[in-house]
Order: sequence, then structure tokens, then C-alpha cells
Amino acid sequence: MAKLYFYYSAMNAGKTTNLLQSRHNYAERGMHTLVIKPRIDSRSGENRVRSRIGLEAEAVDVDASINLLDLVKNASETQPIDCVLVDEAQFLSADQVDQLTEVVDALNIPVLAYGLRTDFLGALFEGSRQLLALSDELREIKTVCHCGRKATMVVRFDGEGQPMHSGDQIQIGGNETYVSMCRRHFKESLKIAAP
Repeated sequence: MAKLYFYYSAMNAGKTTNLLQSRHNYAERGMHTLVIKPRIDSRSGENRVRSRIGLEAEAVDVDASINLLDLVKNASETQPIDCVLVDEAQFLSADQVDQLTEVVDALNIPVLAYGLRTDFLGALFEGSRQLLALSDELREIKTVCHCGRKATMVVRFDGEGQPMHSGDQIQIGGNETYVSMCRRHFKESLKIAAP
């Protein structure tokens, strides 16, 4: 029975590396995957996913206008799809997450979605909120704060290296912009006082 999985973490935990490993595992068994990523994340180039350790693969770039159920149906007409892998799933719309549930329920194709849970202010992304609500299984990929504790939050820094307290929810960036931290250091960096 197919399931919708949401693998979530802070930044630099290896989400894309895990996705690419899953893709490799399917390929080793002669099975076909469809890799999807939101077009807004252009760091790896067009129609590519790339991990920080250098692994990469072809992907289908999508924006909010793309119906993911239709995309998977159309792709499976060319060759059978054994699994759908979604990188940067936090950038999906709620409707697209609903469409992924149909890929699982109607087409019986497992979906493995990888993404951030929260933004740089600790708020849920739209796609993550819907994935947390509708996924059959939630799996945390762990990374560490500079203090050694589990990092669960992400802090965005400006050009002068100062933590940002406001701004657009989505700003594409990597290690030059974001740092994963434990909740305690996240609050300290944003100077959030205890009640």
C-alpha cells in the first residue's frame, strides 16, 4: 500500500542527499522514479536537484499552476512510475500537497516529500503545514546546532551577518544566508524573551 511520507528538518541535514539516495535505491532495482522540485528553488539550475555534497539528478521543475496528479499521470504514460520524490516540498501549495495524496490514494504510487518544517521566524510553510496534516508518515532528519544540540530552527542572516527579524517568508539561499540552530539559540539570536 502506497503512502505519503514527509521527511523534514532544518537546513543542512541532508534532505536532498536522502532523496537522491532513495532515487538510487529504486534505480538499482530497475524501478523508475519521478523527481519534482519547485521552480522557485533555482540553486541547482533548471530541471536539476543537487545536494551540498555534489550528488545530483534530473528533476521536473514545477510552479503553483502545475497539477501534480496530472503531471504524474502524464509521466506514467511514458514509463511506469514506482515512486515520486519531491525536493523542497515546503514550497508546494496546499492544493499541490492534496494532489500528492491523490497520487498515493488513486494511483497507488508512494510519494516521498523532503522539506523544511518552518521558516526563519519559526512559522510553518504552506506546503509543510499541509504535509504535516496529511502525510501517512512523518520522519525527521536530524542535524545539529553549533552547541551540539539537535537543530530544529533556521536563522536568516543579512549581508552584515545580523539575524533578520522580518522579511519575505521565501528567500532562496544556502550557508551564506541561513544557519540551523537549536530552539534556545534560535530564540537568543532573535532576542526572543522568555515570558
